[in-house]
This record gives sequence, C-alpha cells and structure tokens, in this order.
Amino acid sequence: MRIKVINPNTTASMTAKIGACARAAAGQDVTVDATNPPYGPVVIESHADAALAVPGILEEITAGEAAGYDGYVIACFGDPGLKAARELARGPVVGIAEAAMRTAAYLGRGFSIVTTLSRTVGQARDLAAEYGVATHCLGIHACEIPVLDLETDPKARAVILGACEDALASDGSDAIVLGCAGMADLCHDLSAELGVSVVDGVAAATAVVEGLLRMRLATGKLGEYALPPVRAISASAS
Repeated sequence: MRIKVINPNTTASMTAKIGACARAAAGQDVTVDATNPPYGPVVIESHADAALAVPGILEEITAGEAAGYDGYVIACFGDPGLKAARELARGPVVGIAEAAMRTAAYLGRGFSIVTTLSRTVGQARDLAAEYGVATHCLGIHACEIPVLDLETDPKARAVILGACEDALASDGSDAIVLGCAGMADLCHDLSAELGVSVVDGVAAATAVVEGLLRMRLATGKLGEYALPPVRAISASAS
C-alpha cells in the first residue's frame, strides 16, 4: 500500500515534518511518501494562497496516479483542491481538516480548534459546517502565530499550549484539533500535558486513507467525482 502525502506549500522543512508524522501513524506495511509542489506559495495563510496552491496540488495528484499511488492526503488545514483532487484520483483523497474534525467528533461531546491566524477562523468554521460537525465544534481559537514561525519561534509551543488551555476552559470541550499541518509534531506532548486527546490532522488523514484502502473503498466515480473531461488550456495573449 502506497500513500502520497501532499504538502500544498513549497516549504521543504514542513514537508519533512509532515512526512514523519504521517509515517508514524501508518501501518508497518504502508509506504508513505511526502511531497510538495515545485512551485506555488511558500505558506498558505489566505484564500489567495490556497487558490494559488491548487494547480500544484493537482499536478502532484496526476503524478501520483502515474506512479501508482493508492491514496492521498492533502496536508493543509483548509483542504485546498480537495474536490478536484478526488476527481483525478482512482483511490481515496482525504484532507486533514475533514479527517481531524471527524476524528475529534468521535472522542466526546465536542472539540475546540486551535489554529494559527485569526483570519483563518471563518474558514475553519465553514469547513466544520460543510463536513457536518458544526454542532461538535465548540470554539475556534487563533494563536496569531504565522505558519512559518511555528518552526522558528521558540515561544510558539508555549503559546499553542496556552491557547489549548484557554479553549478547554472556555468551551468545555473534550478534545483539541490542531488547525495547521505545521503543528503536527506537537500533538502527543500537548495531549500528555492537557489530559485530553489532541488530534493532528496529518495523522488522522493518513489513518483514514489507510483504513479506506484496507476496506477496498474509494471515491465514487459515477457522478460528480468522475474523471473530468480533458480540456484545452488557453495561453494568455502576448
């Protein structure tokens, strides 16, 4: 079984972190390869960033199909390009926001999301509604830490921990969802300190893809997610 984990931004150090977290969640007989597009935004912190990342994501899916991958993870909490990727792939494609929220909904009455910047809160709320877990999402809390600073700011972990503590106290939640792939390596330590389950979407999505493949399940191809017709792409006028 081969799973391709796609970091939609082009920051290689984040791709390496994401890959390590995904492999730790996968079975021993599963090969997990983490990649990122060769072009696109270095970080995704806005709707514009997400839109710019989608062509690279779809190229990674297309390349994965040619290489024979069985399933895919889109490792950005906004789940950019998820529906289009499902059209292109034979096997399952899972976004980390959808996997994390649905996983957290199994763990208690409700969960809180701790994310990076406040400008992403509305998007996370929209995704919770789209994925049918809005009633389980009791609060969304921003740390105001830019994504790239998660790797370089020595205070980042303490700020995230404090935001998780505040979320638990104010929301009465039973679990925490980390709202950024760049936080993936923190989940186990935070869980031990907080005394609740802390869900990393990278691990959750990898486990979901693996589970779907073991059950021999894939995205339905009779309707909306059928392989799209080939279209000519017009070049811009010179």
